[in-house]
Amino acid sequence: MSDMITITGNIATEPERRLTGGGVPLTTFRVASSQRYFDRDKKEWVESTTNWYQVSVFRTLGEHAAASLHKGERVIVTGKLRLREWQAGEKKGLSVEIDADAIGHDLLWGTTSYTRAERTPQSWPVPQTSDATATPTGEAQASSWPTSQPVSDDGSAWAPAPGTEAEPAGTDRQADLADAPF
Repeated sequence: MSDMITITGNIATEPERRLTGGGVPLTTFRVASSQRYFDRDKKEWVESTTNWYQVSVFRTLGEHAAASLHKGERVIVTGKLRLREWQAGEKKGLSVEIDADAIGHDLLWGTTSYTRAERTPQSWPVPQTSDATATPTGEAQASSWPTSQPVSDDGSAWAPAPGTEAEPAGTDRQADLADAPF
């Protein structure tokens, strides 16, 4: 079981976009989350400790984060918390990481403009569960979907891999999307 966490803070490094070894899009950046309180004796806001988080964002959310977020912006991040001990020579430490499930600009500090991403047959996420799909009768059949797909150089995600179909045979994604709740 993973611990879930929600933080607010400032992006401390420019988001970096890359691919994992399996071709999955990944965006990473650091967030600085400072704690503030009002000191009534001094009549001013006082900054206390700053917590630093390494944020990893995968797949479509990672692509959208890379296109939308920049160093210095205030964000809200929700995801799975991971604590990792590290050692480099004589130095030891604890790295605090978040695998993000949701990210957004913190609207307390500014405004943002939302653009909904278009979903074309090439942009549908690839199921990662197995290489076989079940038919309505329960029989397993081989899937024509590739198991991983890289992002193209022009930034478009989820294009079908060479030599594969954009959609498994016998499915009607337009009908499925027409009934989708978004």
